[in-house]
Amino acid sequence: HVQLVESGGGLVQAGGSLRLSCVASGSISSLDHMSWYRQVPGQQRELVASITSRGNVYYVDSVKGRFTISRDIDKNTLYLQMIRLNVEDTASYYCYADSGYGGDYGRGTQVTVFS
Repeated sequence: HVQLVESGGGLVQAGGSLRLSCVASGSISSLDHMSWYRQVPGQQRELVASITSRGNVYYVDSVKGRFTISRDIDKNTLYLQMIRLNVEDTASYYCYADSGYGGDYGRGTQVTVFS
């Protein structure tokens, strides 16, 4: 198992930007994939973006063109750059790491976008 610690959330006006970070307790180079999920109270957790060990990326339609997932293997860190935020992006954001045999979530970081 890998422990994950997210940071970078906060309160931002609509149209603004934030960059989320997720630091892993161990090397991320061997992980099958890493992802960012988000969840609003009372709703299911939603996959936002994912990056594979080969660097292939996926985005949910609602964030395409606005969010960018990336990783720094040397720093064991996953990022989510978010621009042109809107109120619908308000949620708790969770980092997820999957070894291919199972995965772990971090505790999350809150993103609140106000108009």
